[in-house]
Amino acid sequence: MFITVPTRTSSAIEELKVDLLARKVLATFKDSGVTYEYDNVSARQIANVLFNPLVSLGFFVNQCCINADRTIDQGPVLPEFV
Repeated sequence: MFITVPTRTSSAIEELKVDLLARKVLATFKDSGVTYEYDNVSARQIANVLFNPLVSLGFFVNQCCINADRTIDQGPVLPEFV
């Protein structure tokens, strides 16, 4: 179950959704509007971005999703058709 991280000023990230138990992150980028899924993200860092309003969303995505060795980049999320 994804939780939307409270909105913060960010020049790179439009929306950030996290699932602490599954250790997944959905990051929507402002420049492209594309949402990427990241698996195996650090649970400690997910909790930190959820509860610490001083953590930058762009910094979190760069450090904990894109540049982390443990994280698995699942690529862009495809739209679901009803």
